Amino acid sequence: MTVGDYARLAGTEIHFDRADENNRWIGKLATSAQDPLWAVRDAPPSSGRFPVVVYAPGQSSVAWDNADLCEYLASQGYVVLAVPSLGASTRDADDNLDDLRAEARDILFLVDYARTLPNADVSRVAVVGWSWGGLSNVFAAAHDDRIKALVALDGSLRYYPGLLKKATDIHPERMNIPLLFFTRGDVSLEDWSRYATADNEGPSALNAWTHGDLVTVHMLGMSHPEFSSMTQRAHDDRKFAENRMADYDRDDVNVSYAWVARYTLAFLDASLGKDPNGMVFLKSDPASHGVPRHFLTIDVRAAAAAP
Repeated sequence: MTVGDYARLAGTEIHFDRADENNRWIGKLATSAQDPLWAVRDAPPSSGRFPVVVYAPGQSSVAWDNADLCEYLASQGYVVLAVPSLGASTRDADDNLDDLRAEARDILFLVDYARTLPNADVSRVAVVGWSWGGLSNVFAAAHDDRIKALVALDGSLRYYPGLLKKATDIHPERMNIPLLFFTRGDVSLEDWSRYATADNEGPSALNAWTHGDLVTVHMLGMSHPEFSSMTQRAHDDRKFAENRMADYDRDDVNVSYAWVARYTLAFLDASLGKDPNGMVFLKSDPASHGVPRHFLTIDVRAAAAAP
C-alpha cells in the first residue's frame, strides 16, 4: 500500500460503488502519494485469534488518518478496524453531543462487526482514538463493557469536559478500565483561557479517572495535529511551523510518533493480556528503552478500588 492508495479510499467512503470526484485527500497527499507503507493488499491472514483494536479518527477525518499506527498494531498481532468520523446527519461532524454519539455508535458497530471475523477475539477489545476519537471512544466504552481498554492520542477528553457535563450518562469517575492518554507539548494557562467555551470548561476528566489505571505520556515535542501520521504528511512547512512546539523539527516529530506507537503497543499488550511485560515497559525509565532525552515524560497512576 502507498500513501496514494490510502488517499483514494476517501473517494468511496460513502458510496463504495461510486467514486467522489471531489476527494480532497488526493491533492493534500500528492507530494507523498508514491511513498510506501508496510501493509500488503490482500495479504493472507495469519492463523489464530487475536485481540481487536478499533481506531476512531479525528473529527470529520478519514478512517486511515493514522494508517502507520494501525498497520504497526496489526503487524504485532492485533485485528485493527477503523471507520471515518461522520456527523449524525452530515458527512462532517461538529462540536456537539449528537455528532459525538454518532462516532461512538460507529465504534460499537465495528465491535459488533468484529464478531463476524474468524480471527478476532472479541473478549479482548480496545479503542484507540485521536482528538475527537479520543472522546467518542469514552462514550462508546461507557455503554459497552466489551471494551476493555482505551487509548487517547491527545484526545478531546482533555479539552471538552463541558460536553461531558452535558452528557449525563457519561461518568469518568465511574470508569474502571485502563486508559493511556498522550498529551501534546506544553499548553499554557493563557492558551486555555483563549479557547474557553461552555463546551470545553468543566472538571478534568483525567483527574476523575481514578477507578481505572491511568497512564499519561507527555509528548513534549508534538503538537495536536502531529498525532495523525497522514495529517503530518499533508502539512507543508508553513503549516508545520504554525503548530511547531519549541524547537522540535520534523525529524523529532517522526521519532516522537514512533514512540507513541511503541508505548501504545506496550499498553495494549498489558491491558488485553497479550504480554504482561507491557506494564513493566510503561513503568520503566524511558531512557532505558532508548527514548531520546527531553522527548517525553510518563506518569502511571494505579486504579483505586472499583466503585
